[in-house]
Amino acid sequence: MFKLAHISDIHLGPLPRLSIRELASKRITGFVNWHRNRRKHLFGGTLDLLLEDIKSKQADHLAVTGDLVNLASGIEIRTAAEWLKTLGDPAFTSVVPGNHDAYVPGSYEKAMRAWYPYVQGDHAPADWQEDRRIFPYLRIRDNVALIGCSTAVATPPFAASGFYSARQARETVNMLRAAGEAGLFRVVMIHHPPIRGATSFYKRMIGIRRFAAVISTGGAELVLHGHTHLNTLHWLRGPTGQVPVVGIASASQGPGGLKPAAAYNLFTIAGHPGAWELKAERFSLNARGDDIQPQGVDILPS
Repeated sequence: MFKLAHISDIHLGPLPRLSIRELASKRITGFVNWHRNRRKHLFGGTLDLLLEDIKSKQADHLAVTGDLVNLASGIEIRTAAEWLKTLGDPAFTSVVPGNHDAYVPGSYEKAMRAWYPYVQGDHAPADWQEDRRIFPYLRIRDNVALIGCSTAVATPPFAASGFYSARQARETVNMLRAAGEAGLFRVVMIHHPPIRGATSFYKRMIGIRRFAAVISTGGAELVLHGHTHLNTLHWLRGPTGQVPVVGIASASQGPGGLKPAAAYNLFTIAGHPGAWELKAERFSLNARGDDIQPQGVDILPS
């Protein structure tokens, strides 16, 4: 039995002081949005409560599906690296980046360099290499294959779309097939929801059809994503049946906002190839914002 916890859209705050040079870019729109909207509902203490509850459930692994930062400034990226260290050994936490982690040109590379131990495949070089394509990566933990994909790209102002490339698709299919042949339960992690209509046009994932082809061809047992700040369940067609695609609320969202309060998913994986058992539980911040409570259990086909 393997327990996998899932959080997303951390948006570590508070927003640091930025220079005029840093604000002379797309960051100015995000800066204004933070002060008008996000800072009213995103709370660091909320994230601490989630992490404490995850620890109490004795999860074997933590999946973080993007948006660790807000405007991807150098200070934010370094702060996120220090926060990741507080989670423990990188071998037990797997990260994929989101659009906020690639907010402006150059920020994606800085973030991946700083967070490399958490986005590093099992057989990747020990140190960051500038010209190496990290994604997709493969990590095997017990009888579970964790495959991390990236949709993080810098976009123009007022856009938050992601891109899933043909190269990633080819390599992801190969990883999924190999993991399936090895008898592993396959979990794909991605930031943008790979579901048409799951988010607005300017926040969409470019390459949704490509990703759907990957799952229908390569096969998977579970897909995890973030980006929408919503608790959702969708389905994609796999080679032998439907594959659950699960989203989760922002891990820093306080109560009383337009989006649901902070939550995490806890998946319990048991069984064997052809007879996997997947239990999905969701735990969420209560209305007072001072405790985490269970929200329900689903037994998902796999």
